Amino acid sequence: MKGIRSFLDRLEPHVMSGGKWERYAPLYEMVDTIFYVPGTTTAVAPHIRDAVDMKRSMFTVIIALLPALFFGIYNTGYQADPSGGFLQHVLTGGAAVLPMILVSYTVGGLWEMLFAVVRRHDINEGFLVTGILFPMTLPPDMPLWMVAAGISFGVVIGKEVTGGTGYNVFNPALVARAFVFFAYPAEMTGDPVWSLAGELTAATPLAVASAVQDGDAGLLVSQAGYSFRDMFLGFVPGSVGGTSKLAVIAGAIVLVVTRIANWRIIAGGLIGLIAAAVSANMLAPASGNTMLSLSPINHLLAGGFAFGLVFMATDPVSAAQTDRGRWIYGVLIGVLCVMIRVLNQAFAEGIMLAILLGNAFAPMIDYFVLRRHIARRRVAYEKQ
Repeated sequence: MKGIRSFLDRLEPHVMSGGKWERYAPLYEMVDTIFYVPGTTTAVAPHIRDAVDMKRSMFTVIIALLPALFFGIYNTGYQADPSGGFLQHVLTGGAAVLPMILVSYTVGGLWEMLFAVVRRHDINEGFLVTGILFPMTLPPDMPLWMVAAGISFGVVIGKEVTGGTGYNVFNPALVARAFVFFAYPAEMTGDPVWSLAGELTAATPLAVASAVQDGDAGLLVSQAGYSFRDMFLGFVPGSVGGTSKLAVIAGAIVLVVTRIANWRIIAGGLIGLIAAAVSANMLAPASGNTMLSLSPINHLLAGGFAFGLVFMATDPVSAAQTDRGRWIYGVLIGVLCVMIRVLNQAFAEGIMLAILLGNAFAPMIDYFVLRRHIARRRVAYEKQ
């Protein structure tokens, strides 16, 4: 590490202001701050010293994602050939998933560097998470050129045109996924896309629940062979990173303990989903809509709700910023997810649109929460 530090110190005068490679200062800063904590400090009080900067925070999110990623690789191979061994599952899944991650990081990273060099600002650290989150929301057989198109749209339109990390209204990874979902629906819907097994495919649990318009949705899921245990552990067809709720819980613990994710959003999302699902269950006897009878536990385990709530809804940039606003924001996402699943039979999974709509309402939620706080303080002041 001393050799790297020495090399970077010799290079620094050439890339700083007035140096011959000044234009490429963002690239130098990216490499320097990956290996070392920035040495800059504030000139006036208050002085806050902490080894955790933005890159360290993003690396923590990546660490939290690793259990879901590793299991997703294994499950991709398992769904392709359940009769194979552990090593075969890992190799098969890795051959499908790792190229998507490589393409996402390469293409998205090039866009990040291009905007940083042209605008002469530091490379945004948020892409460290966006680059891995996006492929984890995709089917395992997604064509690589579509992965490149999606991450390009997510980085450029979802973030850079609004000013980069810290200024984006919507979660860039979800913007990328929404783009490929609506631009290439044949590659994002239907039973075959969720497995590498070709014709030997099975529908996702949510697809099973929404396929039949008469009966109990939870019973249909059980009859299809998807037990609560399998859905909790993740041995079901689905997106790369969203099937294992156990892996998501492990990641959630890391994010909450390190305070990178706010627990209020997660708790609010669970409350909203349970309340909306129970309300839908009460309406089920009066309707032939199968999804109305889907229980809260099925809503939680059958799709990507948990993954989206923990790793995307808690995005500190696009989420609500006030504590009360976070509760409202989380509840809104939970309710919207169930409403989309129940009312839109053509779109079994609703967490993507629910979070994007939550992102859109987050500034308004914070605005009214702050206005209410100001009004209460004004009344208290006037009473003095």
